[in-house]
Amino acid sequence: MSTDLNPAPLAVRDRPVTVPGPEVVVTAAPPPRTRTAFRRLTGLLLAGAVKSVAVLGLLLLWELAPRFALVDRTFLPPFSEVMAAWFELLRSGQLADNAGASLTRSLSGFGLAVVIGVPLGLLIGWYRPVANLLSPLLELFRNTAALALLPVFVLILGIGETSKISIVLYACLWPILLNTISAVRSVDPTLIRLARSLDLPAHRLFQKVILPASVPIIFTGIRMAGAFSILILVAAEMVGAKAGLGYLINASQYNFAIPQMYAGIVTISAIGAAFNLLLISLERRFTAWRAPLGG
Repeated sequence: MSTDLNPAPLAVRDRPVTVPGPEVVVTAAPPPRTRTAFRRLTGLLLAGAVKSVAVLGLLLLWELAPRFALVDRTFLPPFSEVMAAWFELLRSGQLADNAGASLTRSLSGFGLAVVIGVPLGLLIGWYRPVANLLSPLLELFRNTAALALLPVFVLILGIGETSKISIVLYACLWPILLNTISAVRSVDPTLIRLARSLDLPAHRLFQKVILPASVPIIFTGIRMAGAFSILILVAAEMVGAKAGLGYLINASQYNFAIPQMYAGIVTISAIGAAFNLLLISLERRFTAWRAPLGG
């Protein structure tokens, strides 16, 4: 006989007992893509800050050195005065006109150098008879500085646009041409043997193996030429030009407008840096197939 006076139903007796406790709030972790994007953004900001320290330090030194009489402010005005002159040139339209003239000449010569130098370099690097034919000429002209030939270009082509574009073309051609030749000749022979073992025709071998493997070194030459296109042009514009950043710098020096002279120099530096960043972006786009370093 059972002694349980109040027998509970089986379902109730088997139900677990819940003890009240503090409420726990669980926060969902951010998705992996969000964390990756956040880390990437943080890394980019940190890298940009680190790279800007040296530039900001130079500008601070430029500003303070003339004010504390460490240098003669007549010949090196503070950076703030240079920027004031820069904005005045921008407001008057002189900066835009001169920068536009320089960019037109520079990009024209640089573009022609790329169009001529890359195909010719690929041809010389890939076909040995062409290399044997043109090597003496390459050795002759590669060691002749562009500025040394500036008087020759002026005498033959005059002081107009043709001579200035031609001297930029000549200066930019050699780094592009020589790096392209080196790129083709430095392709891994193993890749070439593997491609030939697949019975690829010559044009397909060149398209699928030689050209992609050469792109990084070719872009090294293109970036070097981009820097030369600005530097050589400025020197050329100081001879017989009526517009351009080189002309602006030269005219400001003769008129003793020192802040305007430095404003032209700063503009050239900014254009060169922006042009280099553009070429780096293009290089990354064309070499996206490569695995990143350390990845």
